[in-house]
Amino acid sequence: MIRNILATIFGFIIASLTVYSIENLIGHNLFPLPIGADPLNMEWLSNNMNLIPTGMKTCVVIAHFTGVIIGMFVAAKISKQSMVPSYIVGALMLTATFFNIVMLPKELWFTLSDGGFAILGFIIGKILSERQIKK
Repeated sequence: MIRNILATIFGFIIASLTVYSIENLIGHNLFPLPIGADPLNMEWLSNNMNLIPTGMKTCVVIAHFTGVIIGMFVAAKISKQSMVPSYIVGALMLTATFFNIVMLPKELWFTLSDGGFAILGFIIGKILSERQIKK
């Protein structure tokens, strides 16, 4: 029981760090936002999505896809007995991705690829996680 709780917590933390690393450390450095941009302000983001570089948006899609996979895998690796921690991590990451999609207006390609790749990440994460569970 405690192992599964820890697996869920650590899986979610690793998933979040993965997303943060790809979006902020890689994406923002490779594709800087325009001067005066305020990425922590939802109103600014809603009104200025057209100013965010396409490369940065692509990094967001990659971050959400990768975060789901790695978070689910880590949860399974720690749990070793149950898929529940992986499912919880995957569900939380999918929820966060779809919240992002709904809250910020985006181009159709970005909306479809972000949602589609997050779902694909969940499927891949499930497959990789199942391989870590002792039957």
